[in-house]
Amino acid sequence: MSAVDGQGVEIEIDGAKVQVAPGAMVMEAASKAGVYVPHFCYHKKLTIAANCRMCLVEVEKSPKALPACATPVTPGMVVKTKSPKAIAAQKSVMEFLLINHPLDCPICDQGGECQLQDLAVGYGGSSSQYQEEKRVVFHKPLGPLISAEEMTRCIHCTRCVRFGQEIAGVMELGMANRGEHSEIMTFVGRSVDSELSGNMIDLCPVGALTSKPFRYSARTWELARRRSVAPHDSLGSNIVVQVKNGRVKRVVPYENEEINECWLSDRDRFSYEALDSDDRLLKPLIRKDGVWQEVEWDIAIAFAAEGLAGVKARNGAQSLGFLGAPTSTVEELHLLQKLARSFGAGFVETRLRVANVALGDARNGIPWLGMQIAEIALLDRALIIGSYLRKDHPLLAARIRGAAKQGLEVSAVHGLDEDWLLPIAEKLVASPSDWLRLLAGIARAISVQKGIECPAEFAEVTVSESSAAVASSLLSGEKKAVFLGNAAVQHPEALAITAAAQWIANQTGATLGVLTEGANSVGAYLVNALPDTGRSVAKLDEAALKALVLLNVEPELDSADGPAASAALKSAEFVVAIAPFKGSAVEYADVLLPMAPFTETSGSFVNAEGRLQSFAGVVHPLGDARPAWKILRVLANTLDLSGFEHSSSEAVLTEALGGIDIESKLDNSVTAKLVKPAASNALMLERLAPVGIYASDSIVRRAPSLQLTRDGRVPGAVANPALLARLGIAAGDRVRVRQGAGAVELIAAADSAIPENAILVAAGHSSTSGIGPMFGEVTLERM
Repeated sequence: MSAVDGQGVEIEIDGAKVQVAPGAMVMEAASKAGVYVPHFCYHKKLTIAANCRMCLVEVEKSPKALPACATPVTPGMVVKTKSPKAIAAQKSVMEFLLINHPLDCPICDQGGECQLQDLAVGYGGSSSQYQEEKRVVFHKPLGPLISAEEMTRCIHCTRCVRFGQEIAGVMELGMANRGEHSEIMTFVGRSVDSELSGNMIDLCPVGALTSKPFRYSARTWELARRRSVAPHDSLGSNIVVQVKNGRVKRVVPYENEEINECWLSDRDRFSYEALDSDDRLLKPLIRKDGVWQEVEWDIAIAFAAEGLAGVKARNGAQSLGFLGAPTSTVEELHLLQKLARSFGAGFVETRLRVANVALGDARNGIPWLGMQIAEIALLDRALIIGSYLRKDHPLLAARIRGAAKQGLEVSAVHGLDEDWLLPIAEKLVASPSDWLRLLAGIARAISVQKGIECPAEFAEVTVSESSAAVASSLLSGEKKAVFLGNAAVQHPEALAITAAAQWIANQTGATLGVLTEGANSVGAYLVNALPDTGRSVAKLDEAALKALVLLNVEPELDSADGPAASAALKSAEFVVAIAPFKGSAVEYADVLLPMAPFTETSGSFVNAEGRLQSFAGVVHPLGDARPAWKILRVLANTLDLSGFEHSSSEAVLTEALGGIDIESKLDNSVTAKLVKPAASNALMLERLAPVGIYASDSIVRRAPSLQLTRDGRVPGAVANPALLARLGIAAGDRVRVRQGAGAVELIAAADSAIPENAILVAAGHSSTSGIGPMFGEVTLERM
């Protein structure tokens, strides 16, 4: 066999032959050959820094040892990783690394999982020649998530710096000074605010960066490790939940190259704190004569069944509504819809933030990503419509960021000129009512550039330079995609927007995809947790519902129109809340049934790419909480409904999805006519309502450390500086935002990324739940 053939370059490592791709480093060849080379700064997902020199190896014909991470392979190369020369070099490097390292292993949070500690056993000396004083590096305040209290431990591998630049997309940490005065620090005392910042903790090979919420709460060898799936976004990140004494102490990523690679968003990593919240619902509660009483499960279930049966008898089954969260499991949503339909009710809904259900009625299948998550890296062109990408889908944003570095051209149609921390070829920014007009402009530009007839609905739309540039981008390249974000699907004109996006995708040869919301949005469609009628949860107060069953939902925060949901709940005759937390349900519910969150129950999610992932509970339910599927089964039994004899969540899953070919159900196409865009109204102020990354569901909203971050702060009324000046408002003023009959008082903030006829008021937060829908006209006035 030749040294170089069609498969790559052949070299010899420790006597074994191995083939690797041309240009690969010795470290990659060693990994492929199953040979471990000690290292600190090298990481397979980061660029090569060659800082630590721990990976020095002997290369035949080289006068000195060379770093395996930064030495390219050559045909016929002979490498020795365990020769006397290599071992001597590695031991010398270890001696230098330990010169200034503090002797605090017994109290270090990294103890037991520290690379420096592990390698010092094999390569460290029993004594040091260094007699001078060790250097001291003062702690750095990095924010509520990362502790940098002992930066003297830092060995300057720069993994954290490179992660920020290359994966997170923002350089929040850097190295200042030279030589022994070098320090890793933030710029001008800022905190680390990236939505992926927690990965720096995993990357740190010593105890310099540790988890602030986890700090000093357990030793690593005391923790039991169990796999699970994160519930907070549509990626379905694989996680390892670490447990001590029946309590979740830490969450870290489980490596899965096809889904989350080796990363985890901060939302998935730190939300576990909420599981021990003071707001946890630990006992069944019923309200009698306006007073809450703790009762046993059988009494609470009987009370709930009696209340629902009474409403049905008085008002008919169509007066009952069943609402579930898209973060609920397949098993829970299946039994929720089965209970509703067995009881005669047809109002089951999980698309809580969708303003208009017409899009759902026009779908030919189940909305999904349109491709496998890993295929995003192969895209040449992408158009993303109506997505707060970094905050809605942090790790999908990282995938797209990585693809953009490899040549992906990304274009965007959005209501906010926000920084996605990646190169954007073209960005069309306008208030939400103009999104359809922007898409029509792109469609008309495509018609002109392809020399085909423009749809009559779009014929009068003006084509801007930006629209033409987006059209040109989509008409070039091989593998292309048009993605609809959460805001596009939640939009009142979602059907018209989807139809326009579908036309654009069809004419450019692109794949139409949906960046779905919640860990189980696809699963909700699969089990038909959708209404039989055309009624919408957006106007819950007009749905004439006399009784509601809420599964893991806080409607006033999770709905498209919070005030409408609150009005419906308060006017209902009977409300059953199955929830892990009390929350505001104590104000409107009649029965509170404590359900186990995802860490305390078994279940399954179907992620955006249509992948079914099942998981087991990692701890026993807290207090008297029970898995929601069991609560629904027993409630159905008490109502004398047949077909609820399931003995396990596996049995429920088999009934729900047994024999279903999920892939065959996935289809983003819609049957709908194109719609002529309405004339732009520049005088109307519109609301932009992103759902805060740390306000997306009931668990995240109760995670203390996440709420202390910049993204977790109380939202303000953010507007373009020109608009504020026109209204005589200064940043920092207290203002009143009105929408319909609702009004909230907030602090004004200025941001030139917002169109001049829009105001950003985030959704999902108690301070903003008092105004109306997530889309529509608003007014702004100084207090």
